[in-house]
Parts: sequence; C-alpha cells; structure tokens
Amino acid sequence: MTDAVGSIDTPDAQDEVPESKKARKGGKRAKKGPLKRLATFYRQIIAELRKVVWPTRNQLTSYTTVVIFFVAIMIALVTVIDYGLNHAAKYVFG
Repeated sequence: MTDAVGSIDTPDAQDEVPESKKARKGGKRAKKGPLKRLATFYRQIIAELRKVVWPTRNQLTSYTTVVIFFVAIMIALVTVIDYGLNHAAKYVFG
C-alpha cells in the first residue's frame, strides 16, 4: 500500500544506514579535555561580544528615557483600572 509520502512496507532511503560506516563515539568533543572545551567556550563568548554593536551614550540615554516613560504610563494605566474595578466591586457587592 502506498500513500503520498511513499510505501509503508519499505523504509525510507534516509533511514537506511550502511553497516560499513561505524559511528564514532563522542564525535569532536571526545578529542578535547574539559578544560580545553571550557577555554574554547569562553573564547567564543568574547568573540561574540566583539560583534555586538553597542549603543552610544546618547542612544542609551534616549532608550532609557523611553523605557522609563513607558513604564510610568503603564503604572498609571494599571492604577486607574485597579481603582475603577475596586469601586465597581464595592458598588456591586456592598
């Protein structure tokens, strides 16, 4: 019986692994010791941090101002909604 994918009775071609190839144990990690892997990890972190585009002082100031302003507006909005719901609950439940 066949369907849109292929035959149910026969395995897919990518599922078949030749028996002549043996899987290596550990792969690339087995060649290095734990300290060398840790050193490589930290070198990669430093390399990635060098790629980061850091904001200038003016950009940082403007971004911080926008965030503080937005948080203040959200605090005010939640306070007003809470105040309104509090009075509505007191009105309904006495």
